[in-house]
Amino acid sequence: MKQALLVIDLQNGIGPLVDADGLLARVNQRIAAARQHNQPIILIQHQEPGLEKGTEPWQLMAGLDHQPTDYYVDKTHPDSFYKTNLQQLLDDLGITTLEICGAQTEFCVDTTTKVAFDRGYTVVMQHNLSSTLANLLIPVPTLIQHYEHVWASQFVTFLDD
Repeated sequence: MKQALLVIDLQNGIGPLVDADGLLARVNQRIAAARQHNQPIILIQHQEPGLEKGTEPWQLMAGLDHQPTDYYVDKTHPDSFYKTNLQQLLDDLGITTLEICGAQTEFCVDTTTKVAFDRGYTVVMQHNLSSTLANLLIPVPTLIQHYEHVWASQFVTFLDD
């Protein structure tokens, strides 16, 4: 089983994320662990109006530990597989397990997690490695806890349980 770390949409123009600094520190810890185990790191970058490729909002967050030797995938849909080269990249690398983290919990992280599971990947995560924007309906810690509960029931094995 070969594993890759998928870092979704940690970009300047996505936010402000709740606990962005803490999330960035935790994601960088997972990146360091992946590098230590020679696991590929795949950074997903979303494009849409306001997040045009090459612009400052589209750029990865300052402080995110990414290297030119990492893999980069552009997407235009909450599903990181939809009309991207992600599937081909994973096939080429022989990946069978995906560790997923990033933003936004209820959109791109949730969609990509479920699609990866549906495509037969073993999906793993650590708790509290996604975030989203504050909203008036559900406090973000509750929203994240809810999604992690849903994921754990079917789609994800949490590494820190």
